[in-house]
Amino acid sequence: MRIVQIIDSLETGGAERMAVNYANALVKRASFSGLVATRAEGKLKSQINAEVYYAFLGKRYALDPRAVVRLYSYCKKHRVEYLHAHSTSYFLAILIKILMPKLQIIWHDHNGNSEFLEVREAVPLNMCSFFFKGIIVVNHQLKQWALRELHCPKVFYIPNFTTLPEHEEQVTLLKGTTGKQILHLANLREQKNHDFTLAVAEIIRKSHPGWTFHLVGKDFEDEYSRDIRHKINTLNLQDVVYVYGSRTDTSAIIRQAAVAILTSKSEGLPVALLEYGLQAKPVVMTQVGEIPVIVKDGSNGYLAEKTDVNEFAEKLQRLLDNPDLRNIFGIELAKTIRDHHSEEAAITSYLKWIKSL
Repeated sequence: MRIVQIIDSLETGGAERMAVNYANALVKRASFSGLVATRAEGKLKSQINAEVYYAFLGKRYALDPRAVVRLYSYCKKHRVEYLHAHSTSYFLAILIKILMPKLQIIWHDHNGNSEFLEVREAVPLNMCSFFFKGIIVVNHQLKQWALRELHCPKVFYIPNFTTLPEHEEQVTLLKGTTGKQILHLANLREQKNHDFTLAVAEIIRKSHPGWTFHLVGKDFEDEYSRDIRHKINTLNLQDVVYVYGSRTDTSAIIRQAAVAILTSKSEGLPVALLEYGLQAKPVVMTQVGEIPVIVKDGSNGYLAEKTDVNEFAEKLQRLLDNPDLRNIFGIELAKTIRDHHSEEAAITSYLKWIKSL
């Protein structure tokens, strides 16, 4: 099988990480594994396996003839059989299929707003779906939506997976007191609900002085980002909440944290949760998307309603007060990730499904 992952950029987002993960994992399992970034490169480029056939198209607008020619030449040269298009990169993949009819398109839906699918725009995706050979989804809500709204009946659920990097230099040193750092690994987007995190931080500052919150993720320098930074100052949380922006040494950052959280309004299956679990970190999460499939409240972590700041803070306080519980939750979450969200399990299912197409 000759498979190429195609993604808009290599910035540090969940879909981007999965494109890199699939390309790297297929190096030893497929005849050819490639990865193409269409619009922008980014910090994840450094994590691409040297054996992956990587290309950057430099696409400037939706219908960029030069990008089409570059991708066509790439697919022709390497005799590509499958274009695995992640998120919004499917349109360019379709243009190549028109030029190369035997090429098959797999579309991977990473949509994180699975709690709000009733307002998701299906056009023009439903028209484009006629060109898809199959669709991969990261949670069951997305599967039902695809079967209902799109014109490709072959929809397959494959949970996200992640791996620990073999070589990663620690660059980032978390501020605050060692052993009292709480990590929130998420890009600065409204869906990730950093306002909720700030509300929790206000409570923890009073109940557990010395504990600090660390927001790591791409800063789009937009109104949302400016609002979060303004609230940190307004609430006098400058010595409690730290914002780092996008980082490449995420494994090293996770290693430094005592507790890890996500406060999202909506999720698919967050890669951050898998990364937390691989390093046996105790977690507190909002109960959205596929998170409850992995985190069992009171067993391998804590869950809270996405609108209940007090519940979230109370469960976080339990972890801060109990190092033994933190250790138990971390061990149990790591076991869950290894057993059900390993690279081997995901890629085995993926290749078996593609053969069945």
